[in-house]
Amino acid sequence: MKKIAVFLCLAALPAMGLAQSKTVECYCTDSTGARVEMGQQTCLSINGREFMARCDMSLNVPIWRDTGNDCLTG
Repeated sequence: MKKIAVFLCLAALPAMGLAQSKTVECYCTDSTGARVEMGQQTCLSINGREFMARCDMSLNVPIWRDTGNDCLTG
């Protein structure tokens, strides 16, 4: 019985290591559906208002955070 318990504990170790090594890719999407990486900025247009926003995290969710700057033109 002890041998079975030890075997089951040892068999579970690789599975625990795999679960911890997985990383989740977090990113934002712009209005066209293009991927925008964390920390990158882009011009957003919402309800007629245009502003620069940065892809950021809040409570483990990717969000657009207003930087307070106007969109760059040119």
